[in-house]
Parts: sequence; structure tokens; C-alpha cells
Amino acid sequence: MGNFNEKSIDNLMHLLSICNDGKQGYKTAAEDVDSTELKTLFSMYSIQRAEFEMQLKKAIHQLGGNPDNETGGSIGTLHRVWMDIKTTFTKNDDAAILEACVTGEKSALEAYDKGLTDLGLDAEIATALADQRTGIADCLKNIQILKDQYAN
Repeated sequence: MGNFNEKSIDNLMHLLSICNDGKQGYKTAAEDVDSTELKTLFSMYSIQRAEFEMQLKKAIHQLGGNPDNETGGSIGTLHRVWMDIKTTFTKNDDAAILEACVTGEKSALEAYDKGLTDLGLDAEIATALADQRTGIADCLKNIQILKDQYAN
């Protein structure tokens, strides 16, 4: 049972890092876009990821882990830096920021798909992860639609 818990905690910690990356990424995106509509949307998505973080921290605690990870992962940091560089050269081009968000959401979905294969998760945690994955997939659909609109 200990190996299952350790593996599950590691998987949840990775998802916690992904959510923190998303929260920070959307906060950065909200600051960088010109559109009021996108500022509001990205702020809402940042708040959503903060809620996901709280759920993941609770699950990590339930498994006996320490969820104190407020920084996100190195890939997320690089992604945010890339978004900042991109917006500097494109003068806060909303379409470019939306494209960067699509990339981030696709990465998050891959991480959740992997995390959901963890057989050591209890039903409550697995359901929470599935719900979070659905929320991320919905965000991705919305952002892809907006990306197409802003590309024109």
C-alpha cells in the first residue's frame, strides 16, 4: 500500500505543479492581453486553477503527503517566460497569447490523462481529477474558439 501512496502522491504533486503553472500562466495572460473579454476570462481560469490546487492539496494530505508547492514546475516557468517574450515582440497580440494558452492546456490534459491511470487513487480523488480534466478540456475548447476569432 505504501508504494501506491507514494506513486499517487508523486502523481498528485505533478498535477499540483501543473495547476500552479496554469494559475500563474493565466494570471500572466490576463495582464498581457488587450481585450477586456480575455482579461476577464483568463482571470476566471486562474481562479479555477487555484480551486483545483486546493482540491489537489486536500487529496495529497489524505494520502499522507505534504502538498506545499506554490511555485509550479520548470516547464511552466519556461512557458510563462516564453509568453512574456512573445508578447513583448508582438505588442500584446491577443491571438499569440491565446495560442500560448492552447499549448499550455494541451500539456495539462496530457498530464491529467497520465494521472488518471493511477490505480492507487480512491474513487473520490479519481472523480475530482476527472472533473478537473473536464474543466481543462472545456477551457481548451473555449480558447481554441477564441483563438480562431482573434486570428481574423
